[in-house]
Amino acid sequence: MSTNLVVEPLDRRPELSAVADKLEHLWPTFMEKDPMGSLYYTDVERNHPQHVLVAYEPPDVPVAVAYTVPFEFGSGRRTELPDDGWDAVIRWATQDRDRGTEPNLVSALEIAIRPDRRGEGLATVMLAAMRDNVRRLGFTELVAPVRPSAKHQEPHVPIGEYAHRTRPDGLPADPWLRVHARAGAEIVKVAPRSMVITGTLADWRSWTGLPFDTSGEVVVPGALVPVLASVEHDHAVYVEPNVWMRHPIDPSA
Repeated sequence: MSTNLVVEPLDRRPELSAVADKLEHLWPTFMEKDPMGSLYYTDVERNHPQHVLVAYEPPDVPVAVAYTVPFEFGSGRRTELPDDGWDAVIRWATQDRDRGTEPNLVSALEIAIRPDRRGEGLATVMLAAMRDNVRRLGFTELVAPVRPSAKHQEPHVPIGEYAHRTRPDGLPADPWLRVHARAGAEIVKVAPRSMVITGTLADWRSWTGLPFDTSGEVVVPGALVPVLASVEHDHAVYVEPNVWMRHPIDPSA
């Protein structure tokens, strides 16, 4: 890993948005089609610049990005982390912003690393930077609807079974869950419908290159569970499960 790596939030360095824009195609195409994402990413530089971290090597070589979102939690119906994890926290944050509600909790949304730089330990670096940034912003806790990084290799295994697998040392078997656990996080619960992505069969063909010509389960590369397709209704639905993890943040650290 390069010792020249710099990680900065956009509220301190707004010009880094141009560096972040150079990072493209970090996720499978279908993952970019969750409609809730447009509520956050379309205006993130205006609404939440302090929650965007850009990692680069000087002068302006982009390496990774990380995003979080603030929301109010603990009152009304928001007393439990939502089953529709990623989608829900974006929706909650949007509602809070529209209503002028003060947030008291932050959720991670994404850590994305340039493909040729994966495997260098940058995920750990970006998670640490995210935790530090949450502390800088005055919050004492970070939650995350974590997308297990190796779950796509076992799409038919239930997420509840997969999430709680451990190694002999007690840490999660999944590599990304393990990174969070090593940083001090604990598993809270499963988010069984964290992201919901729908489209016509033509949409899914264009997103994946697969035929989508029969009804039933379709295993899509990169998907954590099978996509459910219906030829009769010209429709396919992907419901992605994630795993809620909670990071305590020590304000004095």
